[in-house]
Amino acid sequence: MKDKTAINLRKSRNRGSVEHESRVSEHDGDIMTLATKDVITIPPTTSIKETSEIMAKHKFRRLPITDPGSGRLLGIVTSMDILNFLGGGDKFNLMEEKYHDNFLRAINESVKEIMTKDVFSLTHKDSISTAIKIMLEKDVGALPIIGENQKILGIVTERDFALALRGVLTDELVKDFMVEEVITTTPGTPIEGATKIMFRNNLRRIPIIGKEDLPHLKDGKLVGILTANDILRYFSEKDLFTHIKSNSALEVLNTFVSEVMKKEVVTIEPLTRIGDLCNILKNKNTGGVPVVKDNVLYGIITERDVLRAININ
Repeated sequence: MKDKTAINLRKSRNRGSVEHESRVSEHDGDIMTLATKDVITIPPTTSIKETSEIMAKHKFRRLPITDPGSGRLLGIVTSMDILNFLGGGDKFNLMEEKYHDNFLRAINESVKEIMTKDVFSLTHKDSISTAIKIMLEKDVGALPIIGENQKILGIVTERDFALALRGVLTDELVKDFMVEEVITTTPGTPIEGATKIMFRNNLRRIPIIGKEDLPHLKDGKLVGILTANDILRYFSEKDLFTHIKSNSALEVLNTFVSEVMKKEVVTIEPLTRIGDLCNILKNKNTGGVPVVKDNVLYGIITERDVLRAININ
């Protein structure tokens, strides 16, 4: 039986340029044509602070963690793991129980304490359609590609698929794949509250709606957007720690979202083609954008939704 996803990718490439043909392969086992092969990894002894700095600098959403001697994959740390640690979930217990709310000591703990140990992965023999299936079924944004002795050969992400299909999906429209029930917050929300919202709803970004437009957030004015990377960047900035009057985590986590969010928001209209959306994601170096028409927030669309668009066809 023909693989539906592979057929769709072939169809997409035929509608695209030679560049797209070279980026996406129709053959099973050719996942390496999409993968990043020079993978930045970190040892498990790297501090949480250093990890945040690396992720913020490179705008990474995850970092594989490997044994420095053998190169064997030990786990992965994602932006969600760090949001969890910063107050979103159970990993915040490390700060409260082990370090008794001492933020500066807690962020210098080894990243192995918060990393995800059970990592979904691929082999170099796996197909592109297998990668899409695992990402959607397991709700993960990236899959390390593992060779012999659990060494990393590469990594493939949602973004790799979105970039490979930019300008290609010309029939599919944003309105048909966007998420309409958008979770939002306001500029006066503390970072701790924002991390809880993002972690508990598995969101890497939330639109920020103007306070004056309450109580109808969806109909309010879009004044910014907050991403997991914005929070990581805030915690990795060197001058942050010179302004902390105490070592308390609460002092840092009570900072308002308005001080961290992006105020210049890239938006898109509902009738935009998915292929054009992929171009915007590439050019603006972002993983998702709010969907807006006539200053009204209609939804949000991300690289994960691009995967759904590929898989459905």
